[in-house]
Amino acid sequence: MYTTYKNLPNHSRVWVYQANRAFTENEIAIITKKSTEFVNTWTRHGDDLKGSFTIKYNQFLVLAVDEGFNNVSGCSIDSSVRFIRELEADFNIDLLDKMNVSFKDGEHINLVKLPQFQQFVKEGKITEDTVVFNNMVATKEDLEKNWEVPAHKSWHKRFF
Repeated sequence: MYTTYKNLPNHSRVWVYQANRAFTENEIAIITKKSTEFVNTWTRHGDDLKGSFTIKYNQFLVLAVDEGFNNVSGCSIDSSVRFIRELEADFNIDLLDKMNVSFKDGEHINLVKLPQFQQFVKEGKITEDTVVFNNMVATKEDLEKNWEVPAHKSWHKRFF
């Protein structure tokens, strides 16, 4: 059961899927349509889930579920991953590679593989104050407060 993202409570569970490139305007329109359709049919053992999605920076797809309405299950998570894999195939993008790391350079978003990120840290190109995207956030509130943060405030801090 789809609801607008802004109407989900702060405790809603989120999953951040980072694309290996920015989406085009046409892709955003199609992803929006497909995501709305998916969320409208997303269930847990036949029970509706109250969910939504948002696209951030034309490169991050965030799925969200109000677990106060119904908790997600392994099966419902599996169905969301199948949906993400379908998007990957439809648009020739990578949304599931956890070795991709994104950070900001001014307003520009850079995406590199983890070893390159570590090398940039060694070279001083990325500092503790570099804004990174902590895609391991778990709730809507966490996304809003702890997703886009200086590296020293996320799991990235272990590289300094």
